[in-house]
Amino acid sequence: MSQMFDVCKIRNDFPILRTKINDKLLVYLDNAATTQKPKKVLKSIKKYYETTNANIHRGVYKMSEEATRLYEEAHAVVGKFINAAAEEIVFTRNATESLNLLAYSLCSSLNAGDEILLTQMEHHSNIVPWQQLAKQRGLKVNYAEINADGTLNIESFKSLLNNKTRIVSVTHVSNFLGTINPVDELSKLAHSVNAIFIVDASQSVPHMPVDVKKINCDFAAFSGHKMCGPTGIGVLYGKKELLEKLPPFLFGGDMIKEVTFEDSKWNELPWKFEAGTPHIAGGIALAEAVKYLKKIGVENIQKHERELTMYALQRLGEIPNITIYGPSAEKRSGITSFNVGQIHPHDVAAFVDRFGVAIRGGHHCAMPLAKLLCVTGTARASFYFYNTKEEIDVLVDALKKAQEFFSMSENSNNLTNNLKTYPNTKNEFSERLKNPSQKTKNEENKNKIKIQGVIEE
Repeated sequence: MSQMFDVCKIRNDFPILRTKINDKLLVYLDNAATTQKPKKVLKSIKKYYETTNANIHRGVYKMSEEATRLYEEAHAVVGKFINAAAEEIVFTRNATESLNLLAYSLCSSLNAGDEILLTQMEHHSNIVPWQQLAKQRGLKVNYAEINADGTLNIESFKSLLNNKTRIVSVTHVSNFLGTINPVDELSKLAHSVNAIFIVDASQSVPHMPVDVKKINCDFAAFSGHKMCGPTGIGVLYGKKELLEKLPPFLFGGDMIKEVTFEDSKWNELPWKFEAGTPHIAGGIALAEAVKYLKKIGVENIQKHERELTMYALQRLGEIPNITIYGPSAEKRSGITSFNVGQIHPHDVAAFVDRFGVAIRGGHHCAMPLAKLLCVTGTARASFYFYNTKEEIDVLVDALKKAQEFFSMSENSNNLTNNLKTYPNTKNEFSERLKNPSQKTKNEENKNKIKIQGVIEE
């Protein structure tokens, strides 16, 4: 049962949001990278180490049994959140490890010439494992194209599906463009050629209702730290019948049922894929994070983020010479990537940090996509349910100041006065302004992806 959504009350649950950066109240807008942790999650970690710190599945004493109960229960809590059974939930270190597990285990049964289909908007963690294993095993990796508005080109996706396609792995939500992909439709298309369908749900599970049974994906991967949980704990969902057939990725203690000098037999699901001592505290804390999100209501989170995104696109559109990448508000999540004129995105991010604003600057672990867009990178603001419109106003004001500051880069006579206006920026930027960074090709890219109606050609 979700509670009435009150962002002011919610913010009180996050101690870090009271932090000051450069004498300014923190405005944390890097939620696509990692999210902040509520007090309940932090307390659960402390409580585990203070009262229940014991290894699981090994001890018959009370404390070990309690740690085991909490850790196993965490699988059930996370499973229910995405409409899956506890035995279909494998805890890993993060989504990257989940995808590597799938790549190594699934590709072991593929033959030279078999094909894997990805999209051009994938995170490195959903490209590199498939790419490297394809090189080792003689497989072919294809990439479905994207449209000029940042959405997936469905016709391109369809055209690349054939009787050699064995695996299709796509992001539910792009961490660069914010694009929400129609995974229900893509699942049907993948299964029409009997391909395994995998969803990178890192940017969707924390932000919107996700039902793996409705999507009918064979596997899904996401990270705990992007949904108010701790770092070092991730999730792999897999259909029970597929997990039972899938060979283990790691070998050792706890993932075995029987070991002889000649051979070994594997444990039941999901322990078959959780070799060694797991991140017990992380699993327990992730369950607390899920309970917290359920109490707020994922539908409420999605609605609030959509309102923030629409407001951000409107406010950012006020800034001259800004390029905003990705589709219109109704087709995107709370992720907004942009460039301000020719200012390097690292400079943008470092400058607004002077005003307490935390955004990301770079290629966002999507270098092929950045190259496709003819940019070295972008600045990126990404929202969560504890963010406010007032924080977006702070971001926009800081970006306008950045534009004013960097406009002096080609006028050395005004440089000294400008550094006096923003004295804290001297160390970071005085050398940059004397030797401006290489310009990107934003304005030269005729097929650049942007938000329609905000940026004019």
